[in-house]
Amino acid sequence: MSSTTPRQRLNINNINPHIKAAKYAVRGELAVKSEEYRSYLQRGLTDLPFDKVISANIGNPQQLDQKPITFFRQVLSLLENPTLLNHEDVLLNQLGYKPDVLERARGLLKSVGSVGAYSASNGVPAIRQSIAKFLEERDGFPANQADIYLSAGASSGVNTLLHILCADENSGILVPIPQYPLYTASLAVLNAKCVPYLLDEARNWGTDLATIKEANEKAKAEGIDVRAIVIINPGNPTGASLPEEDIRAVIDYAQQEHLVILADEVYQTNVFVGEFISFKRMLRQLQKENPGKYDCVELASLHSVSKGMVGECGHRGGYFELVNFDPEVQAEIYKFVSIMLCAPVIGQCLVELMVNPPKPGEPSHDLYRKEYDGIFNGLKERAMALHKAFEQMEGVECGSPQGSMYLFPTINLSPKAAEAAAQEGRTADEFYCMRMLEATGVCVVPGSGFGQKEGSLHFRTTFLAPGTEWVGSIIKFHQEFMDKYR
Repeated sequence: MSSTTPRQRLNINNINPHIKAAKYAVRGELAVKSEEYRSYLQRGLTDLPFDKVISANIGNPQQLDQKPITFFRQVLSLLENPTLLNHEDVLLNQLGYKPDVLERARGLLKSVGSVGAYSASNGVPAIRQSIAKFLEERDGFPANQADIYLSAGASSGVNTLLHILCADENSGILVPIPQYPLYTASLAVLNAKCVPYLLDEARNWGTDLATIKEANEKAKAEGIDVRAIVIINPGNPTGASLPEEDIRAVIDYAQQEHLVILADEVYQTNVFVGEFISFKRMLRQLQKENPGKYDCVELASLHSVSKGMVGECGHRGGYFELVNFDPEVQAEIYKFVSIMLCAPVIGQCLVELMVNPPKPGEPSHDLYRKEYDGIFNGLKERAMALHKAFEQMEGVECGSPQGSMYLFPTINLSPKAAEAAAQEGRTADEFYCMRMLEATGVCVVPGSGFGQKEGSLHFRTTFLAPGTEWVGSIIKFHQEFMDKYR
C-alpha cells in the first residue's frame, strides 16, 4: 500500500488555465461579500451599519423588486400546468385571468406540445416566426425565421457566436472599453484575443471611429487576425444610446475592414433619450442606399427577456438573428447550438410573449400597458434621482442617463486613498467600492472590472433598487470617505 496521502485529481494548478485567467467582476469579490452580509442579516443579526443589502452590482430587476408582467406570468403558469385550462370558469371568474391569456397559452401549447420537451435546436419554429414578425415591424425590413436562433439568454448567444468566430489563439475581437465582462471573460476562456477600443466619455460614451481604427491597426500590426467588432447599444456599463451617425460609421468601417458586427441590443427598450436604432435597420438602410456595397457585412444582433420592462433573468430566454451569413457557416452554428440540445422551452415561450405582447383592444392590454409604463417611468425617475445625487458629490462626474439600467460615474480620489488601497492590494476604485459596501450595504462594481481609460476611476451602479433612501446613504458615505482621505 502507498504511504502517501490520497489527493484529489484536480487542483488549482492543473485545471484549464483559461478558466483561471477569466475575470467576471459583476459577480466577483464584492458580490460574494455582499451575499455574506445578506445571509448575516437574514439570521437576525443587527450589528452592521445597515439593515439591508442593495445589489446594485448586477442588472437583476426582479431581485430588486421589479414586479413581473402579469400577462406573461399568467400565460407561463398555464404552460407549466395545462390542466388549469380545464377550469376556464375558475381562471376567468375567480383568479383574474383574461380570455386572451387562455387563448395565447393554448396557441403556444399547440406550437410546443409540452414545455418539458426538447424543441428544435434553434428554437420552436412558431416562436421564431413571431420574432421575425416583431423584427419586421420594428425595423421596416423583412426577417426570416430561419436566421433566428433562440438561446438561454443573450449570454448563451454570445458564447455561441464567439465559439464560431474564434478559430485559434490569434483570432481577435474588437471590444468596447468599458464593457460588460462577458466578452473579455469568454475570450479568455477561448484563449482568443480581446482587442480593446475606448469609448468616448466626453461624448456620453459614444463610439469614436478614430479610436476603433487605431485599436484595429495596432492589433493587425501585431499579427492578430481581427475578425469582429462588438457594439453594446444601449451601453453596459455606460448607459449610452448610440445616435444614427455612430451606427452608420461602425457599419461602414466593418464593410471596409471585413469585420463581423456583434450587436448586443438587450437594452433596446431601456432608452430615455432619443430612440433606439437597431443595427439591422441601419444595415438594411445602407444596403438600400448603396446597392451591393454592404451585402457581405455579417451582422449578429442579440436580444433577451432579462432586461427592459420584462426583467425575467431567471427564465433564461433570448435570441440572436444572423444577417448576410454564409449558409455553410449557419449550418455549423446550428450544429453548435444542437450540442446543447435547445434553449429552455419555457424561456422561448417568454421570448414570444415579449415580442408579441397584448395589443390595443385585447382584454389584457390595459393592465399590460399600465405595468410596462410604470416600470419604465420608475426606472427613469430613479436614474434621474441617482444622477442628481452624483452631481452634488465632491469629485464625481457623470453624464446624464440615456438608457439601459446603469450609470458609470467618474470618481476622483486622493493620493491618500490610493495609498490606503495599495496597502490592501486593491486598486483605488476597488477600495472605494469595498468601503461603500461595508458602510452602506450597497454593492456596486469598480470600473476596473469593465476596463477604463488609464488614470481614470469609475464605478457602475444599477438604478433598479426601489426607493431613494439608499441613494442618500451613498451621498453620506462619499462625503465621509472624501473627508477621511484628504
